[in-house]
Amino acid sequence: MASVAIVGDGPGGLSAALFLAKNGHEVTVFGMDKTAMNWAYLHNYLGIPEIAGTEFQTIARGQAESFGAVMRDEEVISAASGDGFTITTDSGSLKADYLILTEGKSPVLANSLGLETEPSGAISVDRDYRSSSEKVYVVGRSARPERSQAIISAGAGATAALDILALEAGKDVHDWDTPPKE
Repeated sequence: MASVAIVGDGPGGLSAALFLAKNGHEVTVFGMDKTAMNWAYLHNYLGIPEIAGTEFQTIARGQAESFGAVMRDEEVISAASGDGFTITTDSGSLKADYLILTEGKSPVLANSLGLETEPSGAISVDRDYRSSSEKVYVVGRSARPERSQAIISAGAGATAALDILALEAGKDVHDWDTPPKE
């Protein structure tokens, strides 16, 4: 199984964490719950009539953790590539095979890794949210600064996660859930 470091704990990062952890991968999410979701109130998130952003975040973090994702309430100081990725915080470092960045409007780590950008300043990604650097994905406002919504970011995180699952399996992967048998 692969190890995945996710920087950012908003809908994109938590959605990716959920899909990857649910499928047995080692997932570490770095974030201090300072996402813009804490100032949001969702009326347009499919399947949920309405919910306060902070309540949404609490539920989403718990859901990802219930499948084994590890939440580290730490700020990432640097990310380096080489033999995989090294994520450094004040308390130490972590190695990972893949890196998903959900940095919001200030993609400091993406820029430090030299990822290609669009003229608008957005980080360039393909339809699976792969950046110009192998095994680095960028979702959320860093990739779509003017068109970001919680549900779009969550879908982007799921897309990136499914791409990682497919790469690791060597074939397309579908993550279909079925109702419990009674």
